[in-house]
Amino acid sequence: MTPADTHTRGLLPLDHLVLPTWSLDVARARLNSLGFVVAPTGIHPFGTENCCVFLADGTYLEPLAIGDEQRAKVAVGEGNVFVARDLLYREKRGEDGFSAVVLGTADADQDHARYIEAGLSAGDMLSFSRAFTDVTGKSDVASFKLAFASAKMATDAFLFACQRINAPDVDRSALQAHPNGATGILEVVAVSKAPAEQDRLISVAACGPASKGQGGAFDLPNARLSVLDPAAFASRFGIPAGAPTDLRFAAVVFSVRSFDAVSRLLAAGSIEHDIAGNDIVVPPASGQGAALIFREIP
Repeated sequence: MTPADTHTRGLLPLDHLVLPTWSLDVARARLNSLGFVVAPTGIHPFGTENCCVFLADGTYLEPLAIGDEQRAKVAVGEGNVFVARDLLYREKRGEDGFSAVVLGTADADQDHARYIEAGLSAGDMLSFSRAFTDVTGKSDVASFKLAFASAKMATDAFLFACQRINAPDVDRSALQAHPNGATGILEVVAVSKAPAEQDRLISVAACGPASKGQGGAFDLPNARLSVLDPAAFASRFGIPAGAPTDLRFAAVVFSVRSFDAVSRLLAAGSIEHDIAGNDIVVPPASGQGAALIFREIP
């Protein structure tokens, strides 16, 4: 595949975000307190489990825990990149965090080939299926094929392309009716001590051109992916960027229907938050590995 071929498909859209947690119960309680509806627990066949937050724009959050440690170790030994990178993140960054940005694709095999050609493949592809249950108890089977990208220096983060082989035929409307009024993800923000050096990894992973300007902004079809240096991150959100890193995903900006409604909900729950311009910023906490930012979009 030539470099020109990599851009004929267009930029891949944001699909979901992976947020490691030490306990799904803790993550669920925290997300509930922030006004999110959380889906029933999903069990992976390789030792991990999740409790997702689905949004009306088709994106979602995937809080991820280790449900079966022995099975997870076996999966790593068998070359499962998803589990291996999750465990690596936990070893380096702890049990609450934001490890991966996932991009939607119609052809994960083609993405895997691109990652290998660019020298940015994180390892073998992964295909798997798992049961999915909606809030009414209706179940179906979800099947996925994943292709992974990472850079040698950027060990605190990775990206992967996710092809949905079989999308569950279940009604998610109740799971998308969040009391905080969240409707979608506007932006994902990463921190890097050298933002420009992350351009190649992200542009190859997303099948697109380099970032726009010095701010490291990638405009995906449905969201923006920004890479900021620690000073810019702290200035923008009023919270520290954390330990130095080549690349670490740090914040998620949500669209909400009402700024005031979110503010009242957080105040009623005694949730720490601050105002930064037009944004409500909730710093990371136990069960919430990233800063969550709420912005009113009429």
